[in-house]
Amino acid sequence: MEKHVQVLGILYIVYNILGVFLAGIIFWVLIGSGLISGDREAMTIISIVAIIVSAFIFIVSVPGIIGGIVLLKYKPWSRIFVLILGFLNLVDIPFGTALGIYTIWALMKDETVELFKRGGPKAAMHAESENA
Repeated sequence: MEKHVQVLGILYIVYNILGVFLAGIIFWVLIGSGLISGDREAMTIISIVAIIVSAFIFIVSVPGIIGGIVLLKYKPWSRIFVLILGFLNLVDIPFGTALGIYTIWALMKDETVELFKRGGPKAAMHAESENA
């Protein structure tokens, strides 16, 4: 299950970094379209929409990046945190749904629960070498 946890961590980081880039692209495209229109009222409205939409996407993406990083470090709380993100991702069709299903499958396994209780594969190997 170590490989699945590593893959999940990387997937969460990459998927949510793409979300941050998407927020930036949406922001600049909307701002640009407002400027192109030349209408002051349209620029104001489109600027507000650009800020709200891009801020929302950015705010939703940041926890996924954090979750991926701490999952790779096998922090004890990261499994539950990423499971919550996985359940929330289920509504993000199609890629978020696939990521959510994979998250739930990988992180709910008994083997994964034990892995996180021990503090990850390195901690488990260190404990085994001390017992020998």
